[in-house]
Amino acid sequence: MDVDPDMGLSQDAQLNSHSPSPASAHSSGSAHRSLASPISPVPADYPRLVIRNVHLPFDSDDPTLADPLYNVYCVGGRVDRVELATPNGNGHGSRHSTPPHHPEYQPKDRQGTHAELDAQGRGILLPALCHAHIHLDKCFLLDQCDELVTGNFAEALRVTAKAKSAFPYNPDDLYDRGRKLITQSVECGVTMMRAHVEVDEAVHLACVDAGLRLRKHFKDICHVQIAVFAQEPLFASAHDDRPGLNLVLFQSAAHRAGVEAVGSAPYVEPTIAHAKRNIEYVFDLAADAGGLHVDFHLDYNLEPGAEPLVWHVLDELRARVRQGRWRPGAHVCIGHATRLTLFAPEEWSRLRAALVEERLPVTLVGLPPSDLYMMGRGAEHAPRGTLNVPRLADELGLRVAMAVNNVENAFTPQGPVDPLSLCPLGVAVFQAGTKKHCRALLESITLNARLAIGAIPHDHPHHKARSVSPSHAHAYPGPHLSMTPTPGTLADFVLLHDNDTMHAAALNPSFSRTTIRRGQVVARRVAQTWILPQKTPSPDPLTPVDL
Repeated sequence: MDVDPDMGLSQDAQLNSHSPSPASAHSSGSAHRSLASPISPVPADYPRLVIRNVHLPFDSDDPTLADPLYNVYCVGGRVDRVELATPNGNGHGSRHSTPPHHPEYQPKDRQGTHAELDAQGRGILLPALCHAHIHLDKCFLLDQCDELVTGNFAEALRVTAKAKSAFPYNPDDLYDRGRKLITQSVECGVTMMRAHVEVDEAVHLACVDAGLRLRKHFKDICHVQIAVFAQEPLFASAHDDRPGLNLVLFQSAAHRAGVEAVGSAPYVEPTIAHAKRNIEYVFDLAADAGGLHVDFHLDYNLEPGAEPLVWHVLDELRARVRQGRWRPGAHVCIGHATRLTLFAPEEWSRLRAALVEERLPVTLVGLPPSDLYMMGRGAEHAPRGTLNVPRLADELGLRVAMAVNNVENAFTPQGPVDPLSLCPLGVAVFQAGTKKHCRALLESITLNARLAIGAIPHDHPHHKARSVSPSHAHAYPGPHLSMTPTPGTLADFVLLHDNDTMHAAALNPSFSRTTIRRGQVVARRVAQTWILPQKTPSPDPLTPVDL
């Protein structure tokens, strides 16, 4: 398996990183006192970036921490230290000022390896966004599909399969659509994504080829984690005992250099028995290909009588851990999982025991744009058919991710590529507008999303778990996770120009943003506005009748 050597947190960073405490933040009157000790000295020629006069997302809601401005020093692609810049908050005017102020970026050498980004007292620095689940090959495909008549899932499968049949004959279109998705994602603040590329009898390896080319092209700007994905059934019919050509192609793709995950959609198989065998084949392939991550599109229904396959996934994972066929550091991602929204309390307790107490390396990923669009069609009372991220965090202590999934195709014809757009959607769908709930929503598209795709090391399932209070969302046993920049962690951030707090960022995300990848500014998106100047009131040309 070909893996980005700088993905996730280093072991030392996990053990030593910490957030500035309220006491340490204000124990000194010095405006430039360091809040966290710098990491070990590095060579002078390492790339350096200083992010000045910015608000930080502290794990505490204490305003004495959130109101001041900070300087974040990045060296060699990682956070070196954090210092207090001004103790008295924003000294640069109202965040409602017009026109808005934008950060000033100043390279300090010709190579651009030493630079400063001055937020000028405006904006909040968040961990970079992450697509935990997005389809690279099916994006922006709607105009190539037959017109939607019902909009249901069966129709989406049919019209998409027809459009996919042209992929091998138009590789430039396949590549260009993927490039557009990655470019727009980086502009939004994404620096890492799990990109699904399909393998089947219709497309063969065309999608994998395009994905690997895009991975290489964007490697310095965004880590594109390629997941080969079997959307079509491995078994052609309910009478088949052996998989067909789709599995052969799937196996071939999984062994390609640069592939980091394998996944499937077991629900497309002809029977529940075949779906379980699909899951087993994917686990076997992940092991045989060198310990790849595993990603299942699973339990995508709202049928009370449907057997939840999540239990079979957990049983198969346990068996492979016992057999020594599971690589430490590999992670299982379960997308959709809408059937779980029907779980009784005892079922949630059983799942929590596996994920939190047993520490199985599994993360759930809700896909609200697709889940809400597809689930509950024909129901008398339309359900909220997607995982309730804030409630699961608050009541069970589960770190659940959210992701966009599809962009402008038959499965999800609506919505932007921006992961942050899921936060205001979640506020409405989950009726979750409190500061605590908004924090959970932001974590779902940043920290939890990276955890879901294996970019943050997870405790090995052999390790004995400690007891965790189910009411404490941040007590999830595993790696140190913090929204606040801490020494040693990767310097991947998104600076939201027009938001000063996490609450504001979740409720109404700033359009204008700066994306930072490994301590280097890689994208900037700024809104350009214009309004007709009005010096003095002019006579109203409209009569009351016109009005």
